[in-house]
Amino acid sequence: MPLAYREVGSGPPLLLLNGYAATKEDWDPSFLTALGEGARVICPDHRGIGGSPQLPGETTIAAMAADALALLDTLGIDVVDLAGWSMGGMVAQELAATAPGRVRRLVLLSTDHGGPDAVQAAPEDWARLIDHSGTPREQATRLLGLLFPPELAVVIDEQFGEIVAAARAALPEVTLFAQERAIDAWHAARPGERLGRITAPVLAATGTLDVVIPPANAGLLADALSAQLQEFPGGGHAFMAQAPADLAGAMLAFLRD
Repeated sequence: MPLAYREVGSGPPLLLLNGYAATKEDWDPSFLTALGEGARVICPDHRGIGGSPQLPGETTIAAMAADALALLDTLGIDVVDLAGWSMGGMVAQELAATAPGRVRRLVLLSTDHGGPDAVQAAPEDWARLIDHSGTPREQATRLLGLLFPPELAVVIDEQFGEIVAAARAALPEVTLFAQERAIDAWHAARPGERLGRITAPVLAATGTLDVVIPPANAGLLADALSAQLQEFPGGGHAFMAQAPADLAGAMLAFLRD
């Protein structure tokens, strides 16, 4: 059974992979609308989350990349523009390295290249991200405090905290644990030849105030992949929700170049 997905907009296909604990419904609507003005944006749910089934085998970055590739096969898409945020950026790198002929251009948002050389979050921030304790509403507040700069996080929590809490309550805990193990394995193993197998032009973008995947990682990706680097001042980990039109515009310009 293929991954569940949603589509927005029209134009050349753009596969957009979401991050840890996130589903196809969690993308900022303004960001998707802006992207959809120049692309057919395909947003899947990773295995075991949202509308996607728990597929056979271990949940690894490589397995999620294979799932995404199988979805492209199902949709009859031979070559695609590919973008991934956070954990989704890790999956996107793996897919681009495994099937370089299938990826025309690659956009990496708030992510890292893996291995011990990646700059990881402060231990207390990472512990907050994967903390399953408390009510869904408490978890929502904790999560939003990591995704956005402090003052903005308070405002967003007041406006959308209940919605985030409801989405959080629907997440299967077994899948969250599996995704956490996949991310840990990504950071434990050196990239090896993976980066060298990525042949698509790359745009690496980050918010300068990201505490989940520190912004220095975008520079490391730019160096390793000869990528274009774009920093969004004042942006947190979910900077696409802070500057949706600007980021979408930068992505579409890169994809059209």
